[in-house]
Amino acid sequence: MLRTLSRPLVAGVERYLPGAFVFAVVLTVIVAVLALVFGDIGPAELTRAWGDGLAGLLAFMTQVALVLLLGYTLALTRPVKAGLTRIAEVPKSPRAAYAFVALVSAIASLISFGLGLVVGGVIALEVGRAARRRGTKLHYPLLVASAYSGFAVWHMGYSATGPLAAATPGSFVEEAIGRTIPISETVYSPWNLIAIVVAVAAIIGTVVLLAPKGKDRIVELPERMGSEEPDVALKTPGTPAERMEASRLVTLIPGLALLGYLGVYFAQEGFDLTLDIVNWSFLAAILLIVRSPAELAELVGGAVRTVGEVLLQYPLYAGIIGMMTASGLAAQLSGWFSDIASPGSLGLLAFLSAGLLNLFVPSGGGQFAVQAPIFLDAADSLGVDPAVITMAIAYGDQWTNMIQPFWALPLLAVAGLGVRDIFGFTAITCLITGIVFAGTLLVLGAG
Repeated sequence: MLRTLSRPLVAGVERYLPGAFVFAVVLTVIVAVLALVFGDIGPAELTRAWGDGLAGLLAFMTQVALVLLLGYTLALTRPVKAGLTRIAEVPKSPRAAYAFVALVSAIASLISFGLGLVVGGVIALEVGRAARRRGTKLHYPLLVASAYSGFAVWHMGYSATGPLAAATPGSFVEEAIGRTIPISETVYSPWNLIAIVVAVAAIIGTVVLLAPKGKDRIVELPERMGSEEPDVALKTPGTPAERMEASRLVTLIPGLALLGYLGVYFAQEGFDLTLDIVNWSFLAAILLIVRSPAELAELVGGAVRTVGEVLLQYPLYAGIIGMMTASGLAAQLSGWFSDIASPGSLGLLAFLSAGLLNLFVPSGGGQFAVQAPIFLDAADSLGVDPAVITMAIAYGDQWTNMIQPFWALPLLAVAGLGVRDIFGFTAITCLITGIVFAGTLLVLGAG
């Protein structure tokens, strides 16, 4: 049934879905029109809000760019590449390959969303290469879609920005409800842990059932990506400058310094991952692994191509966030859902509202800041557990990422495909995970 459903979706996406940049431009125009029609804002103020939105996302853009650059550089280092190559040999059949890629991506995403995007793209590429070496035919777009499908659980895990904000003393959540919401009540709650297992199992089952059969079309790994990147050849140093460029000591010293910093940080803060810590971890590992500054420069040069297209989308989405916030559209959307809610349905409606808003504001932290005060106030009035509402917004944010190209770009840049190649499949993932998340919240509402 899923394969039958996916065929028209894949065909429709390949025919009608524009590229990621065009999608972002079209979305910008739609939001601008909606803001002028339904929002409390004029053209001049809206234009200013759109332009000012970029400033609010500059730091985040830099962090994500480094996640991509450093994560992919780390994957290109000799030991890591050899490890990924060995792991990629684990699945021996096409269905096992799709399931394996989805599982690895999901585990990495639960640790850190940035890690999940890089690991997902790299493992899909390496499993595709392993299959080519064995002569096994894999539908590479489905393989990459499997990797992105694993990302559908990131906001249930360790780097969940919404729940982490709710657990932070002094945050707007504490101001709204008079206390923080501990992670033990949200991310580490028994019901969320069960939902993770069910969701990951559903994702794996979905990608396995979508596997081509019989005479179905199979698009294998592109020829241009059919062979691994060659190891960087180290030149014999001659001049003093060349000897310094070839010295392992030059990269080892800052690598050890960063390792010391990470040790102090985790000793003082616990294992509280942030994008900055993920980046420092990647950089420390790279500096400790590479053999010289010259090798480092060569590896970084090979990874740079993954960053450009991704960064081009961020200013547009930053502008969309600015318009949605300044015009009041985001608050209006959330308020409409909360106004029609009952104690049993508030969690489900918060989830649906977050999923819809995520199509326009694909930022977990920014979206939570807009929606949480509205729904937490409704939860207080209706006697609903605020932890459930916190996770409902998180579920909605991760859910519609499967049909929103913003977060797919980093993974696609690593894997070498475009949004049209995978979104017919991830739309099915969106449907199936939506049932799992909605079912979880309905059960909690009924209890």
